[in-house]
Amino acid sequence: MPKWMYAVAARLTQPKFNAGVSALIFDERGRILLFKHTYRKLEWGLPGGGLEYNEQPNEAIVREFREEANMQIEVVRLMKVSSAAEFPHLGVAYLCKIIGGEFKASNEISEMKYFDLNALPKMLYTEKNLIRWAAQERTKDAL
Repeated sequence: MPKWMYAVAARLTQPKFNAGVSALIFDERGRILLFKHTYRKLEWGLPGGGLEYNEQPNEAIVREFREEANMQIEVVRLMKVSSAAEFPHLGVAYLCKIIGGEFKASNEISEMKYFDLNALPKMLYTEKNLIRWAAQERTKDAL
């Protein structure tokens, strides 16, 4: 079999994982920060993105936030690492806090806003579940 056919067959038959990172940022009232993505059908979602080659996940979320919103964040702690049932994806979620900068819209993000947990916009079901889980974990930590 020619090399090109082997490469195509390998891509089609072997699982290929991708890895992404997300930031969970709560304000003093317990609301969650969401980005309005320009490229998604369900526009509102958690800040985040994909890992680049040889990049640590905690560095990736800081980079993604800076690139997408022109702001600096600090990783407080790792919250969750999970795989998606729908497709081969590994998600790494961090509790973060904003430490500087002023929001500036980008090609990917048109707006950012804090939402009450009981009034989340239409968004990915898995992200809603992650937000609710993280809010409960934060409450446990405060006790």
